[in-house]
This record gives sequence, structure tokens and C-alpha cells, in this order.
Amino acid sequence: MLNTLPLLLKTDFPPLRRSRLTTLQANLGYRCNQACLHCHVAASPKRTEEMSWATMELLLEFATRQGIGQFDLTGGAPELNPNFRHLVGAARALGIALIDRCNLTILNEPGQEDLADFLAENGVEVVASMPCYLEENVNRQRGDGVFESSISGLKKLNALGYGQPDSGRLLNLVYNPGGPSLPPDQVKLEAAYKSELSTRYGIFFNQLYALANMPIQRFGSQLLSSGQYTSYMQLLKGAHRPENLAGVMCRSLISVGWQGEVFDCDFNQMLGLPIGGNQSRHLSELLAVDFENQPISIADHCYGCTAGQGSSCGGALETSPA
Repeated sequence: MLNTLPLLLKTDFPPLRRSRLTTLQANLGYRCNQACLHCHVAASPKRTEEMSWATMELLLEFATRQGIGQFDLTGGAPELNPNFRHLVGAARALGIALIDRCNLTILNEPGQEDLADFLAENGVEVVASMPCYLEENVNRQRGDGVFESSISGLKKLNALGYGQPDSGRLLNLVYNPGGPSLPPDQVKLEAAYKSELSTRYGIFFNQLYALANMPIQRFGSQLLSSGQYTSYMQLLKGAHRPENLAGVMCRSLISVGWQGEVFDCDFNQMLGLPIGGNQSRHLSELLAVDFENQPISIADHCYGCTAGQGSSCGGALETSPA
């Protein structure tokens, strides 16, 4: 795999500092039942890295000391970590809200038949990958049969109240472009998703998050091998909007890797850029640290979060692009 990091480090991206820390995002491991082309984690069924329970206990201690109100659980497929359900239960007992970054197809995997029920019973918000409402486009990006399995997963969640009005069970979908382009207007795209998925399949959801593809890992390697890296970076930089800087996720979130190392965001984690530009730091060293106003590690990929309508783990930063 070609590495874009050496090209990203020399940057003119504006310096950033943290605001109040509200969310801990934890990567529970790189094992996944899929191997998507756009995956910035390079997850796959062949990966074996996974977070231990000892590290998860540090997550819980950190959240207690820092007053963290939300865990955002990612992977790979975070549900494949053998301690996933134990962590959810322990976090819930502490009053911590939970987000599961779910690829939908995991709900149909052997041994996961009761996963949707577990998520519902524990009040876990589901943020689910769904790069298009058309079967051909989804399967091209994520593999044959993925669309059909995703629709099946969505129907399971809907049957449990997810995405239904006033149920309190949130189901939000995630869109990524299929190539080196910016996401379309999130508001308009969400309306199209809701119309198409409801009409074609009787599926409902709460919100759509439109995310830009980051020029790192598999997608970055594809850009380099196809000769599109320079033009894509020019696109991101040309669409940069300074007003998006106030809402980027790294200002209120930290990202913890499967070994317990801490980063400013999930993308920096995949690039190995330590928090605040310091040497790699472990969560055990940072339990009582005040993160507010601390510097954030930046590189050229950060333009992916500020281009156009902006992009974060919670989707667009603006309701419509300029």
C-alpha cells in the first residue's frame, strides 16, 4: 500500500486548539467482516488487532475522571471485539451515552444474530455505513452482496424502533463519495435517501451524515497509484472554508487506538500522528490531564474536514455548501 503521510506533513493548514472534551472515540480493533475500498482504517477479516479489556477499563476510568459523556465505538467492526458487549454494559452503568459505528452487515453474521436486540436494549445509538441507496454503487464500493445484507440489517433495526419517530432509538446513516470528489449537499442528499429507502424498501432513519474521503490508507494509496492525489488535494484546499474550523471534531474529541495510545482524531490515529504533536502518549499517562486549549496535530489531510460543507464524525459542519 502506498503511503501518503510524507506528502501530508508539510502543511499550511491553520493551527487548531482544543475546546472542552466531551467525547471519547475508541477503536476496538481492525478486524472487520468487510474490506471496503474507502476504509481509512484498512480493516479486513484478516486483521487481528483488538483492544484488551485492561485498556477498556482505562477508557472507563478516563471517562469518570474527565466527565466524558459519550463513547463513540469504532473499528473495523467494533462488535467483533469479544469484550464489546461488556464495555457497553459498563459504560451504560456509568451513565455514558454510546455510539456504535456499525457496518450493518455485521448484524447478519453468524454469532451476531441477537446484536440488534442488544443494541436496542442498551440504548446504543447506531451510526451505520450506507454509501448509496442504489445496489450497484454500494456493491462496487463495499463488495458483492453488501447492499442486500445492509438492507436486511436496516430492517432489523427498524423493527426494533430504530429510526422511528419518538422511539428514542437513533439510527443515522453515513455517506462517502465513491471517488475523489466532495460529498453533495447533505440536506438534499438526506432527502433523497429518505425518499428512496422508504419508497423502495420501507426503511426509515433519523439523519444522514455526508463525509469526505480522507487521502490516507487505502483511499490515499488509490489516489497515488491512479495519479489523482495532487488534483484531489487541490480540490480539498480550494474548497476550504475557515468558518468550519470552529466545528471540527478534534476540538471536543480524543481518539484512542486499540493499544491505548491517544490521538487528536481517528484519521491522525491511522497516520500515527500523536496527540498535540508530542511523542506517542498512552491513555494511562493522561487520566488527569486538562485537554482544553491544548494544540492539535495537523497535516494536509485536515482539509478533508473543512472543505465545502465540512466533514466530521457527525457529518457536515454546515447545512449547505457555499
